[in-house]
Amino acid sequence: MKDYVIIFGAAVRPSGHPSPTLRHRIEGALAWAEAHPQALLMPTGGRTGGGPSEAEVVTQCLAEAGIDPARIVPEACARDTLESVRLCDDILRRRGDCGRVICCTSPYHQPRCLLLLRLLGYKVVLPPMPHSWRRLSALNYGRVILRELLATPYDALLMLASRRRRH
Repeated sequence: MKDYVIIFGAAVRPSGHPSPTLRHRIEGALAWAEAHPQALLMPTGGRTGGGPSEAEVVTQCLAEAGIDPARIVPEACARDTLESVRLCDDILRRRGDCGRVICCTSPYHQPRCLLLLRLLGYKVVLPPMPHSWRRLSALNYGRVILRELLATPYDALLMLASRRRRH
């Protein structure tokens, strides 16, 4: 059974470069990949504008960092966290070889991703992740935390409802 490192998407600059948030998520995934050379990396996230998808940008950054393309399993359609989890779940179930999911996202976002992935039955690891909290104003920090406090139970309820409909 294999480790799958899910790298949750974040903003992509109009130039096609990752935002600082996305860059930190990539750095965390690369640290895990270096320490666990058998792990597969799963960038997730669709297009937010006319440029490349979040997953495409992450895939390019991973390749530039020397990750073998055979280790990268992208999901490039998701528009939000819940959809990322669902679409990654579809891929993982089709592949049938997932032992653990390593959740590479911002520290404030990890609890929501952890909950959603565990609701689907995955063993989840939350690695230490780089972040840029010092760059956020108190107001922006409050907005990020409030969004997660509201989105976590909402997404969990949607996940549970969709699972119930499937069974």
